[in-house]
Amino acid sequence: MKKEINVVGAVLVKDNKILCCQRGPGRNLAHLWEFPGGKIETGETKMEALSRELKEELKISVSIENTEFAFCQFEYDFGVVNLTTFVCHLIHGEPKLTEHVAIKWLASKEIKELNWAPADLPTVNKIVHEGIG
Repeated sequence: MKKEINVVGAVLVKDNKILCCQRGPGRNLAHLWEFPGGKIETGETKMEALSRELKEELKISVSIENTEFAFCQFEYDFGVVNLTTFVCHLIHGEPKLTEHVAIKWLASKEIKELNWAPADLPTVNKIVHEGIG
């Protein structure tokens, strides 16, 4: 049985655009696009993990909407990823590249043009369908 990995991601909205992040080389899913976030640590809520990950990864503070936006379970060769995404809004800072090789702020209708990690696709589709951003 494959390892289950519980992660959270941010649909970060600013000026009607959504932040998209490209993974770096030498990692799982290298060069694919994703919503920023990361693993939920023991004892953390999903929202606490997301806030921590965004501070660590992008050096930003956000407000997180209380309702989960989307959920996807996807089986990769390295494990089963359970991804929950939340809509977030920037409070402080500008995203800095610490783990990603590129970021883009795109309108909801533009994000489908990127090469997304498979677990992020349900969130992408929901954004495109609902017109968030």
